[in-house]
Amino acid sequence: MTTHVTVSVCIVGAGPVGATLACLLAEAGITAAIVDRASLPPMELPAFDGRAYAIALTSRAVLEQAGVWARLGGAPCPIRQIRVSDGKVGRRASPMFLHFSAAEVGEDAFGWMVEARHLRIALNAQLPRLPGLSVFAPAAIAAVTRGEEGAEVRLDDGTVIACRLVVAAEGRESALRTEAGIPVTRWDYGQQAIVCAVRHERPHGSMAVEHFLPGGPFAILPLPGEPGVDGQPDGRTSAIVWSDRTALMDAIWALPPERFAHEVARRFGDHLGHVTPAGMRWRYPLSALVAARYTDTRLALVGDAAHGIHPIAGQGLNLGFRDVGALGEAIVAAVRAGDDAGGAATLARYQAARRPANVAMLAATDALDRLFSTDLAPVRLARGLGLAAVHRIPPLKRLFMRTAMGLSPLGGLNLGALRKAA
Repeated sequence: MTTHVTVSVCIVGAGPVGATLACLLAEAGITAAIVDRASLPPMELPAFDGRAYAIALTSRAVLEQAGVWARLGGAPCPIRQIRVSDGKVGRRASPMFLHFSAAEVGEDAFGWMVEARHLRIALNAQLPRLPGLSVFAPAAIAAVTRGEEGAEVRLDDGTVIACRLVVAAEGRESALRTEAGIPVTRWDYGQQAIVCAVRHERPHGSMAVEHFLPGGPFAILPLPGEPGVDGQPDGRTSAIVWSDRTALMDAIWALPPERFAHEVARRFGDHLGHVTPAGMRWRYPLSALVAARYTDTRLALVGDAAHGIHPIAGQGLNLGFRDVGALGEAIVAAVRAGDDAGGAATLARYQAARRPANVAMLAATDALDRLFSTDLAPVRLARGLGLAAVHRIPPLKRLFMRTAMGLSPLGGLNLGALRKAA
């Protein structure tokens, strides 16, 4: 027998962005369904695998509103300081640097490092418990129809989900975006990123480091670490996001563990003592993507379906969470006003809130990568002087810090509007 489900919003894709949107809407009292081709439990991993997310201040607010943050199994590690430096492999960093402290803008932290598995486990725990939220995973989509009066998602097993809005959260190769005929601009950076974790002798002090090398940035991000003698995390573990030219990364990837560890240590530096890789390593090709628009009839794009940027500033997933906050706010406002959750006005409000901000961030990260991924002496001198100058200009420095937190004017969210009505 055919099963019919009627909801306000159907989200396709249960990755971190899509799943968070489903939780956010359900917590606000908006009926929703989420569909994913994979089952949820296998996404969980029993042990740390080297992957972690940098969650900005505004992203944490979105996760809190969605009821996910409180369910994180491991303690997030705050990022209280950020140091930006320039240099060459095997040499000490340039004395011209940029140092940020969250205390300078009256905050406890710029953001928090969260293990990927802990976020997945928290999402999987939250999704099934929310009334008004239907989860279909694993499930294959047979057809999606969208029209002026509404939309319908039909699954292979005959289930029909009627809704006012379909949300594409299936990643960069979004089938829904393609079916809607939304043009996409892409470019390849000719780089890859290796992601892993390391243990080090001395605690990191909750400081993140973005060290620019000629081939690309080498980011060091603080993780809680392992329990010390007092039972508290020892702060002697960091996540690494290492970007460099594809040819070099192919060679690095093929190295045996001891040689790989040596190359990591050459770039890491000695400020935290001896370094040893921990967990697994992963690599990803680096490219950028921008959709010409974020909406179509009864359709909204979020996260990687709408945009993809260089990881140079650690903002990729955070842009997705800001999409979630803005779209959730627009939907909730429409429903509470008796308007259409998937109508043209709702979609226009969402696109106006997010596309300019996302395009601005894409342009900024692209410019940073092009500026810092060169070894030309005049350019290296100019960027070193630029870092030193920003460090000494308080208003400009505060703007950089607020942008890192997601608090810049383009990225503002009215999360209070998402609270469930009494």
